[in-house]
Amino acid sequence: MASLLQGWLTTDQDLLLMQEGMLMRKVRSKNWKKLRYFRLQNDGMTVWHARQAGGSAKPSFSISDVETVRKGHDSELLRSLAEEFPLEQGFTIVFHGRRSNLDLVANSVEEAQIWKRGLQLLVDLVISMDQQERLDQPGWLNDWFQRGDKNQDGRMSFQEVQRLLHLMNVEMDQEHAFSLFQAADISQSGTLEGDEFVQFYKALTKRTEVQELFESFSADGQKLTLLEFVDFLREEQKERDRASDLALELIDRHEPSDSGKLRHVLSLDGFLSYLCSKDGDICNPACLPIYQDMTQPLSHYFINSSHNTYLMGDQLRGQSSLEGYIRALKRGCRCVEVDIWDGPSGEPIVYHGHTLTSRILFKDVVATVAQYAFQTSDYPVILSLENHCSWEQQQTMARHLTEILGEQLLSTTLDGLLPNQLPSPEELRRKILVKGKRSSTFEEDLEEEQETESELERQQESELELESQSEIEPLPEPEPQELSPSSKDKKKTPTSILCPDLSALVVYLKSVSFRSFTHSKKHHYFYEISSFSETKAKSLVKEAGNEFVQHNVRQLSRVYPSGLRTDSSNYNPQELWNAGCQMVAMNMQTAGPEMDICDGLFRQNGGCGYVLKPDFLRDAQSSFHPERPISPFKAQTLLIQVISGQQLPKVDQTKEGSIVDPLVKVQIFGVRPDTTRQETNYVENNGFNPYWGQTLCFRVLVPELAMLRFVVEDYDWKSRNDFIGQYTLPWTCMQQGYRHIHLLSKDGISLHPASIFVYICIREDLEESES
Repeated sequence: MASLLQGWLTTDQDLLLMQEGMLMRKVRSKNWKKLRYFRLQNDGMTVWHARQAGGSAKPSFSISDVETVRKGHDSELLRSLAEEFPLEQGFTIVFHGRRSNLDLVANSVEEAQIWKRGLQLLVDLVISMDQQERLDQPGWLNDWFQRGDKNQDGRMSFQEVQRLLHLMNVEMDQEHAFSLFQAADISQSGTLEGDEFVQFYKALTKRTEVQELFESFSADGQKLTLLEFVDFLREEQKERDRASDLALELIDRHEPSDSGKLRHVLSLDGFLSYLCSKDGDICNPACLPIYQDMTQPLSHYFINSSHNTYLMGDQLRGQSSLEGYIRALKRGCRCVEVDIWDGPSGEPIVYHGHTLTSRILFKDVVATVAQYAFQTSDYPVILSLENHCSWEQQQTMARHLTEILGEQLLSTTLDGLLPNQLPSPEELRRKILVKGKRSSTFEEDLEEEQETESELERQQESELELESQSEIEPLPEPEPQELSPSSKDKKKTPTSILCPDLSALVVYLKSVSFRSFTHSKKHHYFYEISSFSETKAKSLVKEAGNEFVQHNVRQLSRVYPSGLRTDSSNYNPQELWNAGCQMVAMNMQTAGPEMDICDGLFRQNGGCGYVLKPDFLRDAQSSFHPERPISPFKAQTLLIQVISGQQLPKVDQTKEGSIVDPLVKVQIFGVRPDTTRQETNYVENNGFNPYWGQTLCFRVLVPELAMLRFVVEDYDWKSRNDFIGQYTLPWTCMQQGYRHIHLLSKDGISLHPASIFVYICIREDLEESES
């Protein structure tokens, strides 16, 4: 990868010009537009900026942080400045996670094209890197060299190495560090350059605990034979059914030497490569593609859902933006919320009503959904409409939905017949469904159609009779017809009246008010959906948990955050999933443990936004009560040995001398008796390779609903611990054995190479689960 990158950096004209640097306008708002000098660093992996060419520069972003580069026409902000700058000169850098986009305007169309092409080339190169290439010569290693090389002469003295160790979050004995430095300084120049620095880094990152594990299975301490590796996979990694075939696959994939591959043996380097790869990840790779049955009714799935999707901040003054929809849909969200109000010039607008949040056009929201709905997942998208519009603007809404979405919009039942259950995600692939009020039921519509057909038949018969009598008998004058209910309604204008054109677009997701489970069972159809505030839903889980479970087998439920959460904070979705609630809507713009749980659940199954509920939440006769779980659910005991950490990031990058004191917290979220947490002791002054070696033990009654969250924190005796990184996954996707947990930031972005090394063991309890 390094040689490939260097090849592009020295030959590609766009990248060469980017390395020279260019002056561009950085745009934050209509009023904030400032000239900045942007330059691609020589490592090809970071962009720095300064107020002017030759000025004091600081890092702007890393290429690995960039998701994509958009043209100026696709930026709301740049479009609003189209009179000041030609849109062709603008472009937007979109980052992973919740980091704000960077809007830039170049001095010419040609310069904008240079940066767009160059950045996209580098982003594509990063994406194409596999894990091993990143370990061999990663961009972040070059970045460390740049940061450690204080005088930027391409060489690193021991003093600079000591400074680098502090930056890398490790406090090391000076004699030991100097001996590693001397061993790496093959040229004996007193400095490290290029490969020498790589050798020093490898010595620094030597994993004693992995070497000991390797030697415990290796007869000669030098290699694992095929049979020895099979034993390791079977005994420790619990790969009992496929250990022999898997061992051959893994040796071929991870052994760096060709002779080792030929002899079917695994060296220590190959063993470490396996443990650090996706194969050695705590999350089972089999859970990552779409692996679940997608042919069951919609009500049998948890559905990734967003609340106030248009908001980028709080609910009182936050910015409404199309970016909210883009980000939600691209992260696999399948239900987005649209609050629509009457707008100027007859055009409906979207915003948080009766607040100071900004406004966006409904038609722009629909166009954005049309563009991004199926970029991440082919499974159906639900538009949850909160309609506050007048009759006339409802008609405009219906027109925009029909014209903009076209074939994507589901406007009739799949076969045109009366359905007897909700369709499946598979049947609804690449379809957009409208959730909202509907003025009639399918049954009434069908009855009306049948009556219309009968009336037409009678009318045709009458006309035939009249034709035969027309020469003798004059036709009678038609009697005045009474207006149909919808015709009568057209005379009225209040906003409470539902426009038939909009009503007709609601097919399988008719919104109805909830009274009680008894009332729903007796009066509501399977295609009718109720929304619950988090407070109401939580009280129903406690008061009538089993009824709620059975209700959610037949019908869909949507739960939304309390109106008191004006800061767009979130609630714990697990409590509602426990009762089978499908659409537990989250404020996706707000990071935190609650979003980690949501992201963790929906990371599986191809990130498609649909996760099949456990069988006891899909059984209409289910006896399951989330507050009082009883057998036949088998409890399990989980043992987690937290062994070590690797290259944990510093919490405060501004303090060169500060080194973290890390501890690991393991949290389990599930039914109430299973929800708990435990933590290790903290390790003083070592974020580089801390060792804990502590075992935590959990007993879980309903593992099918449990989520595990691993959190690394910086211990602080004076105040609250600082967050370092986390990773959250479902119990059912967890692999046993020696595993690495690759940490994510608060925003869910990889903190590579930061990880923790653990040993996982799950035991079935012999005794039955107790209430």
